[in-house]
Amino acid sequence: MSETPDNAVHSEPTAAVRAYVEQHRRAFLGDLAEWLRIPSVSAQPERAGDVRRSAEWLAAKLTETGFPTVEVWETDGAPAVFAEWPSDAPDAPTVLVYGHHDVQPAAREDGWHTDPFEPTVIDGRLYGRGAADDKGQVFFHTLGVRAHLAATGRTAPAVHLKLVVEGEEESGSPHFRALVEKHADRLAADAVIVSDTGMWSETTPTVCTGMRGVADCEIDLYGPDQDIHSGSFGGAVPNPATVAGRIVAALHDADERVAIPGFYEGVTELTEAERELIAELPFDEAGWLATAKSHGTLGEAGYSTLERVWARPTAEVNGIGGGYQGPGGKTIVPAAAHLKLSFRLVAGQDPARIETAVRDWLAGLVPAGVRHEIVFGAPTRPCLTPLDHPALKAVAGAMSRAFDGAKVRYTREGGSGPAADLQDVLGAPVLFLGISVPSDGWHAPNEKIELDLLMKGVETAAHLWGELPAALRAAVRR
Repeated sequence: MSETPDNAVHSEPTAAVRAYVEQHRRAFLGDLAEWLRIPSVSAQPERAGDVRRSAEWLAAKLTETGFPTVEVWETDGAPAVFAEWPSDAPDAPTVLVYGHHDVQPAAREDGWHTDPFEPTVIDGRLYGRGAADDKGQVFFHTLGVRAHLAATGRTAPAVHLKLVVEGEEESGSPHFRALVEKHADRLAADAVIVSDTGMWSETTPTVCTGMRGVADCEIDLYGPDQDIHSGSFGGAVPNPATVAGRIVAALHDADERVAIPGFYEGVTELTEAERELIAELPFDEAGWLATAKSHGTLGEAGYSTLERVWARPTAEVNGIGGGYQGPGGKTIVPAAAHLKLSFRLVAGQDPARIETAVRDWLAGLVPAGVRHEIVFGAPTRPCLTPLDHPALKAVAGAMSRAFDGAKVRYTREGGSGPAADLQDVLGAPVLFLGISVPSDGWHAPNEKIELDLLMKGVETAAHLWGELPAALRAAVRR
């Protein structure tokens, strides 16, 4: 921030928070724009220096915000930033905020109306790569903690506050788990707040309660030692492309359930209360299909579209190939075929068990005369916060205050992220706090953030630190 934290105390905390946020809004947005100008694209090796510059910029700004401990942590890839601000309350719980400072690639020729790394405000929206994903949602915590202090008259947060902001999330977080394991004692917390998610819409504030995990694999199938004549040999030797087609056909049964034996072992089923909450959301299936650029829904029988993408596991064919693909005919039995599969996982599923199940299933489908190889990537585990967890209610309560008493509903995310690594290693519940909306265009041209919603994120963070101590004590008692 451009100004130093102050301790102005107002008569009513909610009004005090809002007044402080409005007073410092211009400087906050100026600082955010400065950060967005750094093209911290982790996927592009030539941008490694910019990713480091982004980490150093954030570290300096967190120090300016008031965090007494700020460090840049090295990894085998891009650097992460750690910050810590101890509470002066002896029984204060510890809360860790997670986010990332790297961004997706972006160029004007991709379809941007403005320079992606020259932040531009148009009609109350800030356009720029990283505005929503995730720099804007990381940065609102800097003003949020200052507003918390100003509104309460405190000199330190009501919680022992920590931040870890990684630099490789957009590249799959390849070194994040090792970083968490290395610094587990420094990152130890009673709860983790992930600010790398969003809300249902501008008018429907929501809190995410879980994300799916993912496991993916590549399968190579080898038949003849070279492409051979289909007239001379076809029908008498196995065709790896045919085998690939049979593998794909065997993935699902007639009800679109994954047909791999043992796949659903341990799945945490939706409760009736959760299904009712999902059904309450103002879901426009036609609009959703338009966003998906698709022409009809299809999925596991007995579940709604939202239930399928949020709370049910899936198997998808990401790629399939083999044999001749050029113009005209070429009558061969191809030497090889290839598949790429991915599996979205839900709470209760173990990626290691899924890998074993897929390997065993595949071995039973490949005939003699075809050699196969299967390689799995690094998995991401699923995570889920129980709806009755007191800390989740605290997040919803803080958001409701920021949104003038509006009812806060619950969602899940169909995608995956590194939050489960924090849950696994630290043994702490993961809670999600994000204010981005679907129209913000994550990973797309013209990414933006709604400025008024960004300020609501600031206010939510400011309220949250005062509400979490009692909630986390209640969670311990329970």
